[in-house]
Amino acid sequence: MEEKVFFWHRRDLRMRDNAGLFHALQSGYRVQPVFIFDRHILDALPHDDKRVSFLYDSVMQLHAEYLTLGSELQVYYGYPVEIWTKLLLSAPSQTNGIYTNEDVEPYALERDHHISEICRTNGMAFHAYKDHVIYGKEEVLKDDGKPYTVFTPYSKKWRKRWEECPPKPFQTKGLLSHLTSLKGDVENIPSLKHMGFEKVPYDVSPAVVDTGIVNAYSKNRDYPAIQGTSRLGPHFRFGTLSPRETVIQYYTLNPTWINEFIWRDFYSQILAHFPHVANEAFKREYEAIVWRNDERDFELWKQGKTGVGIVDAGMRELNETGFMHNRVRMIAASYLCKNLLIDWRWGEAYFALKLMDFDLASNNGGWQWASGSGVDAAPYFRIFNPELQTKKFDPDLRYIKRWVPEYSELTYLHQSIIPHTVARDRCLVAYKAALKKPI
Repeated sequence: MEEKVFFWHRRDLRMRDNAGLFHALQSGYRVQPVFIFDRHILDALPHDDKRVSFLYDSVMQLHAEYLTLGSELQVYYGYPVEIWTKLLLSAPSQTNGIYTNEDVEPYALERDHHISEICRTNGMAFHAYKDHVIYGKEEVLKDDGKPYTVFTPYSKKWRKRWEECPPKPFQTKGLLSHLTSLKGDVENIPSLKHMGFEKVPYDVSPAVVDTGIVNAYSKNRDYPAIQGTSRLGPHFRFGTLSPRETVIQYYTLNPTWINEFIWRDFYSQILAHFPHVANEAFKREYEAIVWRNDERDFELWKQGKTGVGIVDAGMRELNETGFMHNRVRMIAASYLCKNLLIDWRWGEAYFALKLMDFDLASNNGGWQWASGSGVDAAPYFRIFNPELQTKKFDPDLRYIKRWVPEYSELTYLHQSIIPHTVARDRCLVAYKAALKKPI
C-alpha cells in the first residue's frame, strides 16, 4: 500500500489557496484529508448553535468537492488526541504524519502540542503552516524585534512588507492528483443529531466579495441601517474564503477595507505574543477595577432591554442573527463596561457564544479596546455617549426601529437603567480609583 500523510482541516475549509494542504500535496506522499468535530469545543455550545449548522454545511460541501476528485474527506466526532492516536497507530508503517495550519488560540496550542508529541514519539512528522492570517506573529515586528502593541505603526510596517514583496496564493489545483483515492465506501459521517445538535437556519452572505460594497466601505461602514460592510466574517473565521487570496485580489480597491485584515493580523499576533490577554487585562493595572457586575443589569443588556435604543437594537440583532454591526459592537461593549461597570470578560464571553464570526483574538481585542484595558485601547476617560452615537450613525432611527419596534424617543430613554451622565461620573470614579488617578 502507498505511504500517506494526513491533512487536518480546521479553520481552513477549502482546497483553494490552502497553505498546509499545498505543502502536504508537495510532500511526495498521498494525502488523506481529515476533519474532526472537536468535542472539547462543541460540548460547551447550545444544541441550536447557528455556527455549528454553518460549520456542518461547510464541511459537507468540502466533502462533496473531494468526492468529485475521486477522494474523500474523512470526518470524525470526538476528542482529537484520541482520534489521532487511533489514526496514526492503526497503520504506522504507511503513515508519515500530519500536515495542518496553525492556530494561536490557547486551547489549540495545547492540543497541537499533545498531537505533535504523539507524532514525534512514533517517528512521524507534525507540520503546521500559517494560513489564517496574512502575516504571522514573527513577520511584522519592530526594528528591535519586539512585537507592536499599537496598531498604526504596525499597520505601516505591515503595508510596507506587503508592497515590497506581496504574498502569492498557494496553487493547490495542479497537485490534487496526489490525494488518496476513494476506498469505494465512504465513511459514515456523524450527523448533527448524533453530535447533539439540531439543524437551524442561519444568515451568512455568499462567499463572494461585493466590489460595490467594498468600494463604498469608507463612506458607509459606520451606518448600521445600510449594508455597508461585506459581512464575510464567518467565511474568514472558518476559512471557506482565503484571507490571503482575498487581499491579493482586492488590495488596491479600498485601503480602509484592507485595514480590517490588518486588524485581524494585529490582534492575532497580540494573542500569540501575550497569551495572558485571553483571561486577563493586557494592562495589568486594569485588573484593579472594582466592577459592579450586577446580574440583573447584565441580563437586561443581553436581552436588549437596557432602555438605550442603539444598544438594545444591537443586542437583539445579535441574538436573532449572530451578527452585529461593528460600530454597534463598540457602542454596546462600551455601554456594558463603562455605563454599567460590568467586567468586559462577561461581555466577551456572551459575544463568543453568539457571534457567527467569533474569533478569540479579535473578540478579545475589541472588548479590551472598549474597556480601556488592552493594547492601543480607548483611554479610560473615553466613554461613548449612546445618544450622540445614535444622532451621528443612525440619525433617522432606521436601525433602531428595525430591531426595537416599540422604540419611542419620548418614552424609551426614560426606561434606561441609568442616565448617561450619572453612569459616566460613576465610571470615572471607579477607573480613577483603580488606576490611581486624581479624582
